[in-house]
Amino acid sequence: MNTPAVRGPGVSFTRVNLVLGNTSILEDVSFTIDPGTIHCLIGPNGGGKTSLLRSLLGQMPHTGRIFIEGDGSVTMGYVPQVLTFDHTLPITVDDFMAMVCQDLPAFAGIRAHLRPAIEHALSQVGLMEKRKRTMGQLSGGERQRLLLAQALLPRPDFLILDEPMTGLDKDGGKMLRALLVQLKSKGTTIFWIHHDLKEVKAMADAVTCVNKQVLFSGAPDQVLTAGQVLDAFSA
Repeated sequence: MNTPAVRGPGVSFTRVNLVLGNTSILEDVSFTIDPGTIHCLIGPNGGGKTSLLRSLLGQMPHTGRIFIEGDGSVTMGYVPQVLTFDHTLPITVDDFMAMVCQDLPAFAGIRAHLRPAIEHALSQVGLMEKRKRTMGQLSGGERQRLLLAQALLPRPDFLILDEPMTGLDKDGGKMLRALLVQLKSKGTTIFWIHHDLKEVKAMADAVTCVNKQVLFSGAPDQVLTAGQVLDAFSA
């Protein structure tokens, strides 16, 4: 089987620190993400996983260094944990997709040259038949699919996922896993906050556990031992 040419970036975190007020959120966090791999981030609630991800996105005032190979030329996609919006707004799925990829008002419709990309992204997540529904008519799982669709619009080299399984049903989870395998086969680098250790073992090339600091990092079959996991989640 031919190995795909890697197009996704490698990423390195070097002594990343984050302090909010008088509270230390991250302390000397250092690890690397290899290009074209699925790298999972795990750890107990409140351990700083989402804060680290937001630091990567430039949304948190951290110190230390986060280096993305080819930074400036890398196309990134981001799936947040939840979509917060006013359920009474008459915004359809098509309107939402238009809003994230063009500077025209949603009521102006989708520009013709963007339609193929939007339709492809919606078909990838199984939402083509729901595109005329308003956001308030979507289930939680369907909204999560929509968040994934908007992240796929730019055909990302680097996909960042903050617990994207939240709200997905069995079919949605199966769709997401298949899609991530497909993206990886094309060379996309995937950084995935996840809590299901069984799935991490099955899908990830590497895993890093963070609870303010890096507790361990490496190949899942080597670092996800019963002792290490117990220590990490009982601390």
